[in-house]
Amino acid sequence: MRSLCFSTRTTSFRQSMSPSRASLSSTPRRGFSQSMVEQTIDAAATIIMKWDAETSAYARVTSLFYESKREAMQFIRSVNDLQKLMNLLVSDQGSGSEKLVQAQHLMQIAMKRLQKEFHQILSMNRAHLDPESVSTRSSRTSGRSSSSDYDDDGSSYHEIRAVGNSISEVEEVSSMAMSDLKSIADCMIASGYAKECVHIYKIIRKYIINEGIYKLGIEKISWSRINKMEWDVLDLKIKDWLEAVKISVRTLFNGERILCDHVFSMSDSIRESCFAEISKEAATLLFGFPELVARSKKSPPEKMFRVLDMYTAISEYWQEIETIFSFESTSAVRLQALYSLVRLSESVRSLLTDFESTIQKDSSKAMIPGGGLHPLTIYLMNYLTFLADYSNILIDIIADWPPSVKSSIPESFFNSTGSDESPAPAIAVRIAWLILVLLCKLDSKAKHYKDVSLSYLFLANNLRHVISRVRISNLQYLLGDKWVAEHEAKVSLFAANYVRLAWGHVFASLPENPTVSMTPGAAKECFRKFNSSFEDAYRKQSSCVVPDLKLRDEIKVSIGRKVVAVYQEFYDTHKSTVGDERSVRLFVRFCPEDLGNYLSELFMGKVSSRKFIYVCFRVVSSAA
Repeated sequence: MRSLCFSTRTTSFRQSMSPSRASLSSTPRRGFSQSMVEQTIDAAATIIMKWDAETSAYARVTSLFYESKREAMQFIRSVNDLQKLMNLLVSDQGSGSEKLVQAQHLMQIAMKRLQKEFHQILSMNRAHLDPESVSTRSSRTSGRSSSSDYDDDGSSYHEIRAVGNSISEVEEVSSMAMSDLKSIADCMIASGYAKECVHIYKIIRKYIINEGIYKLGIEKISWSRINKMEWDVLDLKIKDWLEAVKISVRTLFNGERILCDHVFSMSDSIRESCFAEISKEAATLLFGFPELVARSKKSPPEKMFRVLDMYTAISEYWQEIETIFSFESTSAVRLQALYSLVRLSESVRSLLTDFESTIQKDSSKAMIPGGGLHPLTIYLMNYLTFLADYSNILIDIIADWPPSVKSSIPESFFNSTGSDESPAPAIAVRIAWLILVLLCKLDSKAKHYKDVSLSYLFLANNLRHVISRVRISNLQYLLGDKWVAEHEAKVSLFAANYVRLAWGHVFASLPENPTVSMTPGAAKECFRKFNSSFEDAYRKQSSCVVPDLKLRDEIKVSIGRKVVAVYQEFYDTHKSTVGDERSVRLFVRFCPEDLGNYLSELFMGKVSSRKFIYVCFRVVSSAA
């Protein structure tokens, strides 16, 4: 007699009655018509016994909801009427217990049938009740059907089919299956059989959620196992997780929440407990993985960006996570996602500290041939360029991280960092500090060059590379135009010092006034000095490298302006002063065009001095 004490029923009998069934409730509690009782029981018995699988082979192999939607709704209405009658019989102490027992027997048969139908609809419509179909359907038909309230003429059914005609066939089937499930759930809950209904739902849907999570590559894994993984293996798992969290939040859990809310809309407590039991384990497993990664001891450079990717993913989906897992019973899921965010932010800070330490500890003394780019410069700027792409996330992570480094940097350095429009002063300070650490390291490495001019070229090359990477990335928005301008000025200073030291003796070999009158001997001596100094400078500088095209042109223009232009005037004025043609060939080894050609070949990193030596040898030989 369990249904007589249905404690799980969420609405009272009088609240759940439809207007068309009000005749039962309007009958006086004592002395209501015996014929009405018999009529209600007979009507219910006719359809319930027709679909009794114990007595009918047809009912055993046929689905009521699949065979006839109209008859299925009639079955539901008969069960609801039977339940209302049982409530009246219980409240009327003078009624006969025989009718109550008969009604109870019919109710048990009906509930058994509805359990079978509920299980069958869930099982047969797995493809149509997948989270993606449910999510799509929900935005178009949610709230359109109250499931159990089908009219006698089937108008609600036709209304749903009309909606279905405007969407895909899959969505239509999904919509109908959800409505059927709600009809059965409402009926069973009202009849005191909520436990049986929920049990079936939980078993089937939890399996679907767990299967979905597994197919997305999420598995239960311990921290010790994570710690023992090679980075390449762990990196693949992180990539799988990044894809899985997107599908899980937007489709898997969202679809399940929608389905659960729809089917059990009659009871807030049931839909909450049901969804919590189905999704809690899988969701906690999903959002617990980032915490394990954050705690792992492996810290290759790529880990920083994977950690930031995971932090970004949870942050972007946080509103959906809060909405889907809004129940108190699913608060553990929200807490796990939040705790993973905390651990990921701690990992980012730790990785930034480790990265700075790596730069600080670099003690290599190997000199870069030709004063080119140091690998440390390339590595750090690539790292910071990628890091700047996460500036919006880094604002949150390091907003409350004390800028202890600031005390080690001149105040003027910070005044030039960023601008009034800078969105992230904290991250700008951190990045500016890391660049300053690099520049200090480069300054110490430049001192290893025996040729001072080469050390200046080395500094100019590396600082220009830093600025170039800043200009083409989000670093420019963080550091600001003023920072870029000040460091460009330093590049110009380094380049000017290189030109002065490397080519100064060439400049000095020419008279300050190239058009001043000279004796033939003085002119010959001046040409001789220039030849010697230019050959020496060219030979030394032929191996120099300037990777940046703009800087290369700037240096060439600077040299050309001080050498070629002055030599052109001297050449035009004193070529005839040297003497006859043989003397000209002997002392005037270069025409102005030759100098321009030679300079154009400099700073490529692959200029050979063989051609230059051959030209000089040919000139001397022809003169002899």
